[in-house]
Amino acid sequence: MIPALILFAVTYVLMLIFGKYRPCIALTSGLVFICTGMLPLEKILPSIDFNVLLMIIGTMGLVALFTESRMPMLLSDLIMERVPNVKWAAVALSLFAGVISAFVDNVATVLMIAPIGLSICRKLKANPVPFIISIAVSSNLQGAATLVGDTTAIMLGSSLQMSFADFFWYHGRPGMFFMVELGALLSALILLFIFRRENAPVERQGERTKVTDPVPTVLLSLSLVCLIAVSFIPEKPSVTNGAICCALFAVGLVYKLLRTRRLPSLLPTLKEIDFITIGMLVGLFLMIGGIAEQGVIDAAASLLSRVGGGNAFVLYTLIVWGSVVISAFIDNIPYVATMLPVVAGLSPVLGMDPTPLYFGLLSGATLGGNCTPMGASANITGIGILRREGYEVKNRDFFRIGIPFTLAAVIPVYILIWICFGI
Repeated sequence: MIPALILFAVTYVLMLIFGKYRPCIALTSGLVFICTGMLPLEKILPSIDFNVLLMIIGTMGLVALFTESRMPMLLSDLIMERVPNVKWAAVALSLFAGVISAFVDNVATVLMIAPIGLSICRKLKANPVPFIISIAVSSNLQGAATLVGDTTAIMLGSSLQMSFADFFWYHGRPGMFFMVELGALLSALILLFIFRRENAPVERQGERTKVTDPVPTVLLSLSLVCLIAVSFIPEKPSVTNGAICCALFAVGLVYKLLRTRRLPSLLPTLKEIDFITIGMLVGLFLMIGGIAEQGVIDAAASLLSRVGGGNAFVLYTLIVWGSVVISAFIDNIPYVATMLPVVAGLSPVLGMDPTPLYFGLLSGATLGGNCTPMGASANITGIGILRREGYEVKNRDFFRIGIPFTLAAVIPVYILIWICFGI
């Protein structure tokens, strides 16, 4: 067990120090686990969650086609036509980003919505920094609302064998969707207070964006319908959700090829699939399979149980707020990948339903990234957009929005999860 624990710790430290090389580090560590026999050959494939990988690939591809069609821009135009001033424009854009990110990758959401915010700010000669920060933190928030909203949600859903519908209603009780949306409403009040002095009127932005092709929107909508439909099918194959997403993405690629009659036209779409993240996840799955095989996961679960004094509520609190703090400084994907089997190991130790622990992990890890500029990929993306536009984002600028936003979102979710599933 000790060699596996040392290798895991060294891997994690290296990923923190050399963020650019995380996929290589994770894959190398996975190979070391295999080559040393700490992860037996027959356990390699069972350690990899192919449903997660396929869902991510398919969803990223559909989102790329959706973005190319300019439909998100049209939706943003429609919202802007209905807001009276800059304050409500900022709040509306943030809420819209949140709605989109419930079904679309957080980074993709920021890339879609940020240009609209920049355009409005240029016309009104307003500072775009708080606009873009608000869009980024809002997109992070609602990534936990649905099965396809964020990589961590996909990982949790697969671990618990949750369907798309389970995020709305789980075991006869309100699911994560409603809890996250309550947090979103309360965080919107925070944004209204932050932008309370921005009362300049919003003028019409010219002609509405014209959608180049409605088919990607249909395919993305169809993926959601299919995910909901299969959620009612019992004992389906474990890769069903991933297969649906990839199949519809393949349909989208074939349609685009037939439409353009140019094979190179597919390259921009394929480039939007983050194979680096996919590679990192494969390495993490192998690494976690190795430490599980060596008994590290069981030992960690026992230790965490002792720290919590065997009290379920104390343990739940530690997981939620510990996840918030940790995810403020490190990427939540490797953290959640590591903690999921630990939480699974806590259930038999405590003799309790692990649902509040799982949901607490997801909410804390997802929302904690809003506390710091480097806590989430969406934050980094938003800051990068501002930097390219010549704007410097100081830490205090981010903290002024991110920290109160996070607290307004986490606290109600923390309370509701325990009320619904812990009591």
